[in-house]
Amino acid sequence: MTAVTETDFAVAFPRAHAAVAGDRDAGQHSGMQLYVSRDGEVLADVAVGEDRPGEPLGRERLMCWLSAGKPATAVAVLRLIELGRFGLDTPVVKVVPEFAGGGKEAITVRHLLTHTAGIRNVEHGYPDVAWGETVARVCAASVEDGWVVGQSAGYHVASSWFVLGEVVRRAGGRAVEDFVRDEVLVPGGAGESRLAWRAEELDAVRPRVAAVYQRTGKTVSPLDWATDTRLTRASPGSSLRGPVADLGRFYERLLAVLGGDASGPVSPETARLMTTRHRAGVFDETFKRVLDMGLGIFVRTDPAGQGPVPYGFGAHASDAAFGHGGAQSAIGFADPRHGLVVAWAVNTRIGEPRHAARNHAFNTAIYEDLGLGE
Repeated sequence: MTAVTETDFAVAFPRAHAAVAGDRDAGQHSGMQLYVSRDGEVLADVAVGEDRPGEPLGRERLMCWLSAGKPATAVAVLRLIELGRFGLDTPVVKVVPEFAGGGKEAITVRHLLTHTAGIRNVEHGYPDVAWGETVARVCAASVEDGWVVGQSAGYHVASSWFVLGEVVRRAGGRAVEDFVRDEVLVPGGAGESRLAWRAEELDAVRPRVAAVYQRTGKTVSPLDWATDTRLTRASPGSSLRGPVADLGRFYERLLAVLGGDASGPVSPETARLMTTRHRAGVFDETFKRVLDMGLGIFVRTDPAGQGPVPYGFGAHASDAAFGHGGAQSAIGFADPRHGLVVAWAVNTRIGEPRHAARNHAFNTAIYEDLGLGE
């Protein structure tokens, strides 16, 4: 039985429900969407709690995926590589000439996707300035002092993803939000989700946009993240919104492609390349942890001695598991060894340390409810 109500969820996933309910009772969130499938069978597609006070959070609400949406942009980049528009090791300046300068000439598409470019802390201006200005600001930046491009590693929250979005725009012949929609989201069963909407779509979209809150200490405050500016301007590394079920279906599609289905947005060979470790055993200067990465995606890192790993998949994930989290609130991942897909988002950000702990607890509980605990 698919868990579609909170009662169904509590019966099918008692440990996970207890973790979710405990987090909610502690005031760490007031609403959550969750999607779980195994071998293509949907086991949970549920929304629990409230969106705004007194208003239930439905499964149709558009949740902020934040960085959990980065893999969709990565797939768009890899799709263009398959089309022969550029290569993984093509210098970015070959596609975006104004990216030159500041020691960036050697930065390749691969470096951007593996967070080894060294342009982390750029004042990009999103969402207050238009796309062209944001790209210009990143292009004007210099590589960080002491950074060895391709060897030094540190998670880039947004800057490098604007460059990847510009690469997609120029090589794909349309805005990054349109390319990702047409070539990745819609074919992948995630057609309700978008990096950005057109202005004429906003009247229909606004009622579905879920609220986002920030907890600081004991104070919970709403974030003003549903403005017209934010809804119509893309951030390729952070602006994806949609029902969490769409995020789950995105990973189901990747699993199908990895299994040999040639009808996906990329080939099985490219999907395997994406989810192979391109960074292994490397210390990440942003997260201050060793983190393994594929191309625009995290691959399961052994957390021994590190505590809960940022954007980790829980205690029982296999070495083949891959996915990506969203800052303080969301995650989507797949575990090919178990045919498992998990995606969820809560509506309250609580700071990275506390979120890393709840992320670890939620994901670990899902494995144990399915009898997959070690």
